[in-house]
Amino acid sequence: MTFIVGLTGGIGSGKSAAAERFAALGAAIVDTDVIARELTAPGGAGLAPIRAAFGEEVMAADGALDRAAMRRLVFADPAARARLEAILHPLIRAESETRCRSAAADFPYIVLVVPLLVESGGYRERVNRVCVVDCPEEIRIARVMKRSGLARQEAEAILNAQAGRAERLAAADDVIENGGGRAALVEQVDRLHAKYCALAKTCQEPARTP
Repeated sequence: MTFIVGLTGGIGSGKSAAAERFAALGAAIVDTDVIARELTAPGGAGLAPIRAAFGEEVMAADGALDRAAMRRLVFADPAARARLEAILHPLIRAESETRCRSAAADFPYIVLVVPLLVESGGYRERVNRVCVVDCPEEIRIARVMKRSGLARQEAEAILNAQAGRAERLAAADDVIENGGGRAALVEQVDRLHAKYCALAKTCQEPARTP
C-alpha cells in the first residue's frame, strides 16, 4: 500500500530544502504549493473562478494571478481569504491525489508537501505520518524577508495567519529541526528516509481517506 508522509512547517521553516533532500534520496514529492502555482499560472484551471470572484485587479499582465495583490487582499479581508481557499483547495486536493496515485508504483514512499496541513485538518487523514520542519520564529522571519523582499511587518503577518509553532509540533509524528545549517538538516532527513523506507515496507493499511 502507498505510504504517504505529510511534510509541513510554517513559512520560512525550510520545507523546500527538506523536500529536495527527500527527493534526492529517492522519495516521490507531491508539493501542493507547486500545484497552486500551476493552477494560477497563465491558462491554469484556477484562474477563471478567481477572476470571477475577485476581478481583474488580482490578475497580472501576463494572465497569471498577481500573487502580491492577492496576498494583500486576503490578509486584509478574512472573507476574501475564505473565498480564495474555497476555489483553490478542492482543485489542489484533487490534483495532489492524482499525483500521489501516479507515483505510488514507482517510489518507496511519497512526501506530500502541505504548508497548511495543520490548519486544513483534512490532509491529516490522508497521510500515514506527519513530519514538521521547525525552527525559531526569528529565523523564519529573516528568511522570508530575504527570500521574498517583504518588510518585517508583512512577514510577521504571514506567520501570524498560520498555525502557531506549538500547535504544529503537537500534530507532528516526526520533527526536523532546521535552525542550524544544511548539514544538520541533511542528517535528519537521511535518518527519516531510512525510517520511512522501513515503515513503507511494513505498511499494511492504506492512508485513511475522509
